Amino acid sequence: MYHVVTSAKYRRVVFTPEVDKVLVSVCEELEKRYDIRFLEIGTDDDHVHFLIQSVPTYSVTKLVTMIKSLIAREVLKLCPMVKKQLWGGEFFGKGYFVNTVGQHGTENKISEYVKSQGKEKEYVKIKNNHQLSLF
Repeated sequence: MYHVVTSAKYRRVVFTPEVDKVLVSVCEELEKRYDIRFLEIGTDDDHVHFLIQSVPTYSVTKLVTMIKSLIAREVLKLCPMVKKQLWGGEFFGKGYFVNTVGQHGTENKISEYVKSQGKEKEYVKIKNNHQLSLF
């Protein structure tokens, strides 16, 4: 399991309810096509948190690159106001944070950490699926 955090380009406030819907729908489609399970997705104003379960054959770089690129493509296509807000550029910034969730970092601890990170806006959990699956 991985905790992934990535921010919007220029740290712009782009995560609106409309963008959140597109984000969740893309993640649900990714679950159908790849060996990935999004256990929790949450947004703050300018960044998004994912709690992901995946197979060990996917490297972390491959996993994050795939998720970021496919989400960005669909958001920029389906939400034209975001493309205008980001000056027609990229949706996500270049960097990201990934941490494994293991023996000492339980799912609940990560969830509490994510909730405490919010600044101006309350952390919004837009998808929650704690049913672990066998691939």
